[in-house]
Amino acid sequence: MRTRKLEIHCPECASKDVFYSCTPGCCFNHVCSDCGTTFETLTAAKGGTATGMLPPDPMPEAADPTAECVRCNSILVFQMEDGTLVCTNCGTLLSLELTEICPA
Repeated sequence: MRTRKLEIHCPECASKDVFYSCTPGCCFNHVCSDCGTTFETLTAAKGGTATGMLPPDPMPEAADPTAECVRCNSILVFQMEDGTLVCTNCGTLLSLELTEICPA
């Protein structure tokens, strides 16, 4: 089953116009284009796994929202049709938490 890119809403203004502003080796800092709020993403295992999950086609751009899988540290974390997050590397079902929220 094909997944889709992550859609992350700004925790301050709820905009979907959010971009990833760092590199995976550093942090997972995101910025809202509308209000300037910055925040980071964290994942937690929800319990369970999915099999046969494929990354989106086309793959996300470098500045598209991203998160790291808590289980295998992959950034191949995407959304299934129902909005559930899944790591397409290891199959772990994930929940997303926004941390380090700094309104502009």
